[in-house]
Amino acid sequence: MSLPYLRLGINVDHVATVRNARGGAYPCPVRAAQLAKEAGADGITAHLREDRRHIRDADIRRLREEVALPLNFEMAATAEMRDIALATLPHAACLVPEKREELTTEGGLDVRGHHNTVAPVVRALADAGIRVSLFVEADPDQLRAAADAGAAVVELHSGSYCDAPEHERPALLKRLQDAAALTAKLGLECHIGHGLTYDTVGPIAAIPQVVELNIGHFLIGEAIFVGLGPAIQRMRAAMDAGRLMAPTYRA
Repeated sequence: MSLPYLRLGINVDHVATVRNARGGAYPCPVRAAQLAKEAGADGITAHLREDRRHIRDADIRRLREEVALPLNFEMAATAEMRDIALATLPHAACLVPEKREELTTEGGLDVRGHHNTVAPVVRALADAGIRVSLFVEADPDQLRAAADAGAAVVELHSGSYCDAPEHERPALLKRLQDAAALTAKLGLECHIGHGLTYDTVGPIAAIPQVVELNIGHFLIGEAIFVGLGPAIQRMRAAMDAGRLMAPTYRA
């Protein structure tokens, strides 16, 4: 069986971070999303945080209406964000943990421990036709909890792997590989994201059950030096090269 196509989702949050540093309208995350489409991105991700530190409500509406790519709406499992998602109807919603004091999303959602909070939000979004994913650690208990909560997709947190010293990465990669295999066995679609760079993406792209990578901060940083289009195109090439190293896929 041939490998599933490996999609690339581009997170535009930190274009909005730069914009908000001056309080104006530039640079525009919607324009960044349009450039990402031209460079070959398969989708756009944006995280509307409780404190609106980067993406704003109007950005979500415009990304949904003005960019001809699927929108993945990252959100906390709260009533406020549920209602915004239901009003906006993005292609997908990814439930993530969120704390006001964190600089970025730190680790996966504790689906097992918060089933009674997460499952109703998953159900409400899914009933509206939104494809729901849960951002989780590569932990078998969390993956089974995600399936029990009714999610269609899990996005495995790759930050620990990407941030680890070189000698620690093989064990962390094996954990992601095992989690991806279990995800497929549970009947869920497998995505991976957080912290991926040109240097770390190849082994992740080679995991055969993974069908989407979501990458943001690194590419927005690279865009300062080479431009967003070339940065995305180089990442796409690195993903494709890694995909060629994947073992024969068995669904």
